[in-house]
Amino acid sequence: MSIQVPPRPLELAVQSLLRDQALAISALEELPRELYLPLFMEAFSRRHFQTLTVMVQAWPFTCLPLGSLMKTLHLETLKALLEGLHMLLTQKVHPRRWKLQVLDLQDVDENFWATWCGSRALSCSPEAMSKRQTAEDCPRMGEHQPLKVFIDICLKEIPQDECLRYLFQWVYQRRGLVHLCCGSLVSYLTPITYLRKSLKIIYLNSIQELEIFNMSWAHLIRKLHCYLKEMKNLRKLVFSRCHRYTSDNDLEECLVAKISSVFLRLEHLQLLKMNMITFFSGYLEQLIRCLQMPLENLELTCGYLLEEDLKCLYQYPSLGYLKHLNLSFVLLFRISLEPLGSLLEKVAASLETLIFEGCQIHYSQLSAILPGLSRCSQLTTFYFGRNCMSMDALKDLLRHTSGLSKLSLETYPAPEESLNSLVHVDWEIFTPLRAELMCTLREVRQPKRIFIGPTPCPSCGSSPSEELELHLCC
Repeated sequence: MSIQVPPRPLELAVQSLLRDQALAISALEELPRELYLPLFMEAFSRRHFQTLTVMVQAWPFTCLPLGSLMKTLHLETLKALLEGLHMLLTQKVHPRRWKLQVLDLQDVDENFWATWCGSRALSCSPEAMSKRQTAEDCPRMGEHQPLKVFIDICLKEIPQDECLRYLFQWVYQRRGLVHLCCGSLVSYLTPITYLRKSLKIIYLNSIQELEIFNMSWAHLIRKLHCYLKEMKNLRKLVFSRCHRYTSDNDLEECLVAKISSVFLRLEHLQLLKMNMITFFSGYLEQLIRCLQMPLENLELTCGYLLEEDLKCLYQYPSLGYLKHLNLSFVLLFRISLEPLGSLLEKVAASLETLIFEGCQIHYSQLSAILPGLSRCSQLTTFYFGRNCMSMDALKDLLRHTSGLSKLSLETYPAPEESLNSLVHVDWEIFTPLRAELMCTLREVRQPKRIFIGPTPCPSCGSSPSEELELHLCC
C-alpha cells in the first residue's frame, strides 16, 4: 500500500498564491527569495502568462536559466517572458529587486529547477559568466548594460522552430538593448540565406564553436567571409561535407586569400576541421601559416593532399603542440611521408589521438613515420585501418609501438596476404595471421582494446567506437 506524502508548506504557499493571480502579482516585490523559484516553476508549468510577465520584471537573481526548460517551452510562454523583459528594458528606472543580466537558453547540465538549493544556484558566478562573455564581447551601452541572451543554435531545416524564429525577431527589434550571444552555432542548411540572417542577429564575438555542413567552398567563403572575420573568439571551426564546385584557379586563389585573412584573426582557435579538403590541396601552407595560436586538434579529412602540403605541417609553430591529429580518408598513396614523420616527432610529447584510417598508405611508405610514431608516449588512440600493409610491415609497425604504454584503442588493417582477388578478407587465411600478429604484439607490450582486420568486425559486429572493456577481435 503506497503512502502519499503530504505537500510541503512551501508547495502549499505557492499553490495558494497562484489560485489568486492578482495576489501573486501584488506580492512579488516583497516575496521571499525562497518562494520565487517554486512560484516561477508552478506558473511556468501551468502557463500563468500574466504572472510570468510580471515575475521577470522583478527577477531577484542575475541569471534566468531557461535552458533546461527549452524542451517544454511553449511559444505563448516565451512571448509572455519576453514581453515582461521588453517592458523592463524600455524603462529608465528599473524595479528595486531586479538584478537580471543574463537570460540563459543554453541546455546546461545543471538542473536549476528540480531542487531548490538557495539563491546561489541562479547568481551566475563570475567564473561561469567569464566562460560565456568578456567585457569586450558585451560592452556597456548607455546607462544600463545590455541584457545578454545566451543560446546554442542548430539550424537543420526551414521553417525553423517557431520559438527560435520569434526569439530572433524579438532580439532584432531591440538591437542595442539586447545582445544575442551564441556559444555554439551549427548549420546543416544548404541554402545560405537563413544562416546569414541568423548571423546578422547574433553578437558575432560571442560565437566560440562554429560548424557548417553541406555547402560549396566557393559559396561559403564568398557569402560568409564578412561574418567569419568578426568571430574573433572562435575556439572550434568545422567545415564538413563542403564541396568543390569550381576549377577556376584564379577564383580558388582569391577564395583561399579570403579564408586566410579570417585565420589571421582567430587568436583563440584550438580545433580546426576541414572535411572534403580537395579545395585546399596545394594551398594548405597559406592557411596554416596564418594560424595565430597553437592548435590542439587538427582534422583534415576526406580528400587528398600533395607532398608540398605535408611539408608545411611541421614547419609552423601553430602545429607544434597538437593533441589530436586526424587525416582519415585523405589519400596519401605514392607520396613521401617523411614530412608526416617529422611532424610526429615534433608533437610526440603532446599527441594523444592519431587517425590515419583509410589513407591508403602502402607498406613501402611506412618506414618514414615509424620513428616519429614510436616516440608518441602520450598516445591513447591510434587508427590505422584500411591501409595496404604486408604481414612483415604490420609486425614492424606493432614492434614500434612497444613504448606506447598509454594506448587504449588501436586499429590495424588485415595483412595483404589474407586478401583475395576482390580485396576481401579470406578468413581461413586471415585468422592464423591475426593470431601471429597478436603474438608479435604481446612480445613487446600488453594491448587493451585492439581491432585487426575489417571494422566493424563481420564476425561479431563490434566497432572501435563501442565501449568494451577488452576486445581483441580474434
